Amino acid sequence: MQTLTSFESMQAWANATHREGLRIGFVPTMGFLHAGHVSLMERLRPEVDRLVVSIYVNPLQFGPDEDLERYPRDPEGDAAKCDGAGVDVLFMPPDLYPDGFVTSVAVDRLTDGMCGATRPGHFDGVTTVVARLFNLVRADVACFGEKDFQQLAVIRRMVRDLAMPVEIVGGPLVRDPDGLAMSSRNKYLTETDRERGLSLHRALFAMRDAATAGEKRAEALLAIGRDTLTVDKLHYLELVDAESLQRIERVERPARALVAAFLGKTRLIDNVGIV
Repeated sequence: MQTLTSFESMQAWANATHREGLRIGFVPTMGFLHAGHVSLMERLRPEVDRLVVSIYVNPLQFGPDEDLERYPRDPEGDAAKCDGAGVDVLFMPPDLYPDGFVTSVAVDRLTDGMCGATRPGHFDGVTTVVARLFNLVRADVACFGEKDFQQLAVIRRMVRDLAMPVEIVGGPLVRDPDGLAMSSRNKYLTETDRERGLSLHRALFAMRDAATAGEKRAEALLAIGRDTLTVDKLHYLELVDAESLQRIERVERPARALVAAFLGKTRLIDNVGIV
């Protein structure tokens, strides 16, 4: 596995790889990798000639009171996981933006609610860094986890609207054995907070099961979810159309239930498909 640290070297490698006619797969991450990240690498590995993983804690997607400085980091462990997953290039730039960088990429409507509403500017930071990474890596296909379902939808819309020559595929959400959605931030949880955090997926599963049993009214399904949650602060619990991310009144086509909440000082998100 080769490690690159400058955006000039990354772009030079990508250009040379394309001149050879090889297909590049890409998994962008912020590091502190877990099995969910590795599953995205394993999802792409058989489909591409070269696999690139980036690790960059992107300051543009953190708000002023969020956890940029304390976001967990483990560069050596991350490198070992990437090497074990058959990654060809690990891109680990100390900074990703040149001096004087003033451009931003924004996707409207899909970012109005949920994490877009509770974390102002977050998705502009996500789409800006992903657009820049796409131009450096020149990926033919990129994989993003369904755990960040709103993010996945936003990136798909950005790629579609701007005619970016990259295929976006989603990787299934991966859970720990107790059901908690895997997240780099889970390391912050106390034992008590983690136990209460299990109510996130239990609430979503209860909504899904009720819908499967015949309850289609969004108001009733959301009430079931709220009654199941045991969190310190609920950012949102939403039931939305799976493509447009707009709130729905009834489940009549593929939908998604999404939740974000604080356990102590740790913000967790989760989601589940409902049809």
